Amino acid sequence: MDDFVGTQAPIRRLTDPAEAVAALESAVPGLAALRLPEPRRVDWRLVEAGLGTALPEDFKLLRELYPTFGLGGFLGFGGPERGHEQLWVEGARGSLEDLEELCSEASLAAPFHPFPAPGGLLPWAGSNQGDLFLWATGPAGPQEWTVTVASRSSAWWHYTGGAVQFLADLVTGTVEPWALPRVGPDIARW
Repeated sequence: MDDFVGTQAPIRRLTDPAEAVAALESAVPGLAALRLPEPRRVDWRLVEAGLGTALPEDFKLLRELYPTFGLGGFLGFGGPERGHEQLWVEGARGSLEDLEELCSEASLAAPFHPFPAPGGLLPWAGSNQGDLFLWATGPAGPQEWTVTVASRSSAWWHYTGGAVQFLADLVTGTVEPWALPRVGPDIARW
């Protein structure tokens, strides 16, 4: 049985991407040591054209500054690599097909649908236990997208901040990790 368990909101939504990244760096002290010597120059136009949508600036900034990493030995954050953008887009499209199946099997009172459906879900991270972290897309644009969590234990929930702020709030305990384990500030390259 799948359950929608609710919605959590940040105390104040961080709309500046640099402020969101700084909040994550504060929550995860070891993160700064992983910062790339030069920002990764992903061809975001290629990525966004392939997906059919722009992506949130906080996600893009975090991806430009950091390698793929694991947080708390649980959550993996990654994204497109320069020169391999099309490969990442193809993987994202495959994830959307898997998400279509997950959404259709979920017996939630209000069904979810993957992107490109209006308000559709678009994956941005996952856990080593099968949990998905998704954007709930919307007509206001990617800077207003919120986070939807689809846990492997069948609990679904929303967080009304951005993805990078969600990571910071998850680590600091500002957001309750409904149906997820507590995520500590341990950080490692993945």
